Amino acid sequence: MTEIQRPGALYQQVAAALREAILSGEYEHGAPLPSEAQLIKRYSVSRPTVRNAVAALRAEGLIEVIHGKGSFVRLSPAPVLTIERRITRSGAGRYTTHTGTSWEQSEEPGVYRTRTTAETGQALHLGEEEALFGCDRLLLDPASGTRALHRTLIPFAVAEEVPELGQHPDSEPARIYELLAKAGHALWWSETVQARMPLPDERTALQTPDATPVLHLSRTTHGADDRPLLLEEMRLGADRAQAAYRITADKAPAARRSRA
Repeated sequence: MTEIQRPGALYQQVAAALREAILSGEYEHGAPLPSEAQLIKRYSVSRPTVRNAVAALRAEGLIEVIHGKGSFVRLSPAPVLTIERRITRSGAGRYTTHTGTSWEQSEEPGVYRTRTTAETGQALHLGEEEALFGCDRLLLDPASGTRALHRTLIPFAVAEEVPELGQHPDSEPARIYELLAKAGHALWWSETVQARMPLPDERTALQTPDATPVLHLSRTTHGADDRPLLLEEMRLGADRAQAAYRITADKAPAARRSRA
């Protein structure tokens, strides 16, 4: 019997003891935790206390509960998918986005009109409530079963300058880059990566386990005068994928010579 003798709520003390046992390797990844009855006896606590402790560890992502089987230590394997984040352009002006996988569309793209939020407006250097064309795609990597949500957001002002974008806002990103370049823009891209907990609809679409964060990748396409022209968002389960980047060194600006 292991007696709990720490400050704090009783269930938090039990959760802390179990957390230490998991992190120390006493319970290996994929191994079952003791049953409720065994935990009650081990820590001399009530059933509600044990259930609250297990719920706390589940919320932390340390364990998963399989109905009818019990609680198991979450596996922590390396991500099954590496998403390459780079773009190339051929001599003929055609763009290719490299992802390292062959995505299939699980359903038809959803095209709609929307408006900027505080976050998307900031990325596009627009105020809130500015008109946008949106296109949402649900993607599937058939080799690993990984699912991803992809979104493109095109400002109306950009679509007016490049009419084909207004007529076909569901164009693939590489095609959009090509159209923007033909319109005279020298393109460059910036990207951010954020880990956060999923919204309910994201968790359902991505089929992520409980307490699993998503990777939220935001790529902005810039043109003349560094003006943002397009925003892309990609969301994946952080337990399934990692992002990889090719980084090259920029040329240092030439030092100015002082005049005598």
